[in-house]
Amino acid sequence: MGDYFERIVDVEVGADGAGALAEQMIDWMVSRGRLSRETSRERMYSLQVDEGYVPGPEWAQITQRWGEDWMPGPVAVIVGRFAHYPGQGEVEPSAAHCPHCRTATVIIDYPQRWKADAAVWQPFSDAIHAWQNTGAGAATCAACATTSPITSWQWADDFALGALAFDFWGWPPLTDDFVTEFGARLGHRIVHHTGKF
Repeated sequence: MGDYFERIVDVEVGADGAGALAEQMIDWMVSRGRLSRETSRERMYSLQVDEGYVPGPEWAQITQRWGEDWMPGPVAVIVGRFAHYPGQGEVEPSAAHCPHCRTATVIIDYPQRWKADAAVWQPFSDAIHAWQNTGAGAATCAACATTSPITSWQWADDFALGALAFDFWGWPPLTDDFVTEFGARLGHRIVHHTGKF
C-alpha cells in the first residue's frame, strides 16, 4: 500500500525569497479554486511539514480524469533548503553533471553497482549539507577542476536541490499544461517528480 505524490521543485529561488513566493503561489491556486485556505494533516506524508492545503472546488481542472468520486489529499508547501528525491525512498542520483564542462561524474554505476560509490558521493554530500546549513556549498569537478556551487550542478534521475517545493498527495496525474503553467508562475526552472510513499 502507500500513497502517491507529485512534486514540483523550484530549483532557482533562494531561501530568502521562497516564503513570499510560496504565498504568491497559494494565493494564485486559491483564486483559481484549485486549493482552499483550509489545511489538513490527513493523508500528509511530506517529511518536512505536517499539514497541507485542502483541494479547492476546481482541483479537477489541473489533473487527468480519474473518476467522479476521486478526492485528492492536501498539497504540502515545503519552504527551506532540502534535497528532493523522486520515486520511492532516498536514493542518491546516479550522476552529477558539472555546470562548467558538462562532464558527468558517475555516482552509481548501474548495472554494475546498485549503491553510490561512497568516495565519489562524499564531496557532493558534504556540499549539499553545507548548502542546507548555510546557503553555500560547492563541489569540484574531477574532470576540469572547477569548483562550482552545488545548486548549479545538474543531477541525473531528477534529483533536485531547492528551497521551495509543492507536494500534491494522492492527486490524479497533473496535466502537462498545468505543470508548465505552474513553472511559468514561479518564474524559475523546476523539476517535476512523481513517486510513492
